[in-house]
Amino acid sequence: MDFGLVLQTDPPASQVISLMKRAERNGFRYGWTFDSAVLWQEPFVIYSQILANTQKLHVGPMVTNPGTRTWEVTASTFATLNDMYGNRTVCGIGRGDSAMRVAGRAPNTLARLGEAIGVIRDLAEGRQAVVDGNPIRIPWIKEGKLPVWMAAYGPKALALAGEKADGFILQLADVYLTEWMVRAVRDAAAKAGRDPDAITICVAAPAYVGDDLAHARDQCRWFGGMVGNHVADLVSRYGEHSSMVPDELTEYVKARQGYDYSHHGRAGNPSTDFVPDEIVDRFCLLGPPEAHIEKLRALRALGVDQFAVYDMHDAREATIDAYGQHVIPALRD
Repeated sequence: MDFGLVLQTDPPASQVISLMKRAERNGFRYGWTFDSAVLWQEPFVIYSQILANTQKLHVGPMVTNPGTRTWEVTASTFATLNDMYGNRTVCGIGRGDSAMRVAGRAPNTLARLGEAIGVIRDLAEGRQAVVDGNPIRIPWIKEGKLPVWMAAYGPKALALAGEKADGFILQLADVYLTEWMVRAVRDAAAKAGRDPDAITICVAAPAYVGDDLAHARDQCRWFGGMVGNHVADLVSRYGEHSSMVPDELTEYVKARQGYDYSHHGRAGNPSTDFVPDEIVDRFCLLGPPEAHIEKLRALRALGVDQFAVYDMHDAREATIDAYGQHVIPALRD
C-alpha cells in the first residue's frame, strides 16, 4: 500500500513544503493539497517547490475541478511540472465543492467533468484534444504522463470514474462504504470494456495517532462536515433511503443546518457539530498505531492501493512521524 499526505496550502508555503519533505523522509510517496483559490494559496506554484525539495514524491490536487481553470491551462501546468521534475504529478479532479461554491458558482456537471478528464489527460500527454470545439495540441510536450484520478460518492459519479478515470479517490475510510463504492467503480469499468484492476484506488481521510480518542474525534470532526456537503447533494438528488445510495452514508446529515466554508477542512469547524462520534470513528483513522494498521489492512484487502492522510489537526508532525515509524512499515511488509 502506498501512502499520501494531504494538506491545505495555508501560508506560509514554506511550512507546507517542510511537511511534505518530512512525509517523504517517513516513507510517504504522494503529496496532495486542497485546491480552492479563494480559501488557500495557489497550489501549483507550491508544487514546484515541493518537487524541487523532494526526490521521488508525486504531487497533485485533491481535488481540482474543470471550472476554475481552462482545460488547456490545467494540462499545460501539469506538463510543465513534469518537464521540470520528471513525471511526478497526478491530477485529482472532481465536480468542485469549495472552489466553485465560494466563488458563487455551482459545481460542474458530471458530463463536463467526464469530458474534461479525457481532454486534460490527452493534452498533458502531448495528444490532440478538442476544447470548446477547437482541436488543439501542446507542441512542446514529448514524453508527458498524467494519471487522472476522480473523486466520487454518488452512483453516477462512481460509474463515471470507472468509465473514464485512471484512479478513484474516495474521501472517507469506512470499510463497508469503501467496499460498496470500489465495487461500483470496478463494475462500471468492466461494463465499459476496461480492466477494473487497472484503476488505482485511493482512500483519503484524517488520521490521528494517540490514545485520547475524545480529543482525536474533536480534531477530526470537521471531516464529517466536509463529506456531508457531498452527501447533502446526494440526498437532494436521490431522496432519503434511496436504493441508489446506502443509508450508512446519508443518515447522519439529517441534523445538518448549513455550512460555513470559512472554516472548511479545519479542526473546530462550528458547522460540524451535527457529526456524531460514530461517523468520526467510521470515516477516520483514530487511536494507537495498532488500530490504524488493523483498519488499513482491512481496506487493503478491499483493493485500496493508497491511503492519503488528511493532516489538518494539532498533531501534524507527530502523525507523519508515527506513520513513518509504525504504520507504513507494517503495510509495506
